[in-house]
Amino acid sequence: MSMNGISRRTLMKGAAFGAVAAATGLPLAARAAEGLTIGLIYVGSRDDFGWNQAHAVGAQALKTIPGVTLVEEENVPETAAVSKTIDSMIELDNAKLIFGTSFGYFDPFMIEAAKQHPDVQFRHPTSLWSADKHPANLGGYYGYLDQAHYVNGIAAGLSTQTNKIGFIAAKPIAVVLRNLNAFATGVRKVNPKAEVRLIVTGEWSLPVREAEAANALADAGCDVIACNVDSPKVIIETAEKRGIKSCGHNANQANLAPNGFITGAELNWGTVYTAYADLLTKGEKLPNENYGGYDKGMVQSTPFGAGASDQAKVAALAAIEDLKAGKPYLIGPVKTNDGRVISETTVSLYDPSIWSTDYLVEGIVGSIT
Repeated sequence: MSMNGISRRTLMKGAAFGAVAAATGLPLAARAAEGLTIGLIYVGSRDDFGWNQAHAVGAQALKTIPGVTLVEEENVPETAAVSKTIDSMIELDNAKLIFGTSFGYFDPFMIEAAKQHPDVQFRHPTSLWSADKHPANLGGYYGYLDQAHYVNGIAAGLSTQTNKIGFIAAKPIAVVLRNLNAFATGVRKVNPKAEVRLIVTGEWSLPVREAEAANALADAGCDVIACNVDSPKVIIETAEKRGIKSCGHNANQANLAPNGFITGAELNWGTVYTAYADLLTKGEKLPNENYGGYDKGMVQSTPFGAGASDQAKVAALAAIEDLKAGKPYLIGPVKTNDGRVISETTVSLYDPSIWSTDYLVEGIVGSIT
């Protein structure tokens, strides 16, 4: 994942750290943190070009903060192995904050761990935490990646020649559908003639099926492909081999497609991790819920690749500024692709209804049933 086109991993080293910290907005107290161990648990590889890599890149900022020790464990399945890893981080490393970054870690593993270790903080990247059901030392954080997918859509809609754009989705659930709908809304805003053709694979990671879907979309005339799967690596590489353009998801995949990459929707977890290190260093309470988009620096767009037209670049950058200013992208009336009206009025960026998205907006060719 990049930050304004520059790698955190590269810049936050040695003597350059002071200047970079100021440029990136890292809290001063976090830079001087002492004696704090933070654990991160990944369900897959940290270099998967997707969900896990987004967290791993964000965690790099913690490694440069004096006094903060980062303990990481990758390829931990959503089983009792999570509990064993948590116990090890607490008992052997004295971790005081643990980020369990996979969906299936939360219930029951992180809930049980939070109850057993009330002096340790646990945070999970979803909205699953509830004050009336879960321990107070547990919580959630989440980047509103739908905002960045809307920007992807703007750029894709102005970079297509065929007006056929493909989208490969892992599962037809709310957290995916909101990204798909945002993407399609962006496409249609700048290019009403374009359509978004949907293929659902059924799993977060199915590389063979993802390659088949990308090829099917290319065969159908799509000249841009976007996605919402754990690791877009295969999809981006397949699009590049087919000579068509692509938009990324979760992390930075630009170097996988030097000819066709347009831009990508990235999660910027470093904002959360450094802020939490700062709060714990000060002895302050962590928020149980922490959600945001461009306005909080929790999502960002991958720098433009060769696949982005000049018009796309200008419009995408303008859209980012609008989102930072709180301008919504779901303008009422909001209609589904089968003609139903979901909302007569405009839906705000952080409207709670987004969390229960169960429909496809106008312009999407496909079904979730």
